[in-house]
Amino acid sequence: MPPEQYGYPMDWLRIAERDLSRVNRCLRDDDVEAAGFFLQQAVEKFLKAFLLSKGWRLRRLHDLEVLLDDAAEYDADLERFRPLCQQVTGYYLIERYPMVGVSSPGEAELVSALQTTQ
Repeated sequence: MPPEQYGYPMDWLRIAERDLSRVNRCLRDDDVEAAGFFLQQAVEKFLKAFLLSKGWRLRRLHDLEVLLDDAAEYDADLERFRPLCQQVTGYYLIERYPMVGVSSPGEAELVSALQTTQ
């Protein structure tokens, strides 16, 4: 897809909603790691959709705190989601990178983060 087609906020929202549906399916299948990954993806896409709607130029990054920093420049109230972004960023790492000593989130923790996201 050409870079100019990445700028449609509603497309990002649609994909974020699909990722939230995947979170619920993964939780039903007892796949907490995959649920965490898709939750991180949803939050990332929600933030990018918001930023794109403000005229932000899309950047290839996955760090939710950096995205939140940019989003908070437009709406300081979004700062309240910093703990969520810090928590959910780790879910992406657990699913994608084998790390010694890093444990998967508990289902209750992940469900709580999902509720905050929703």
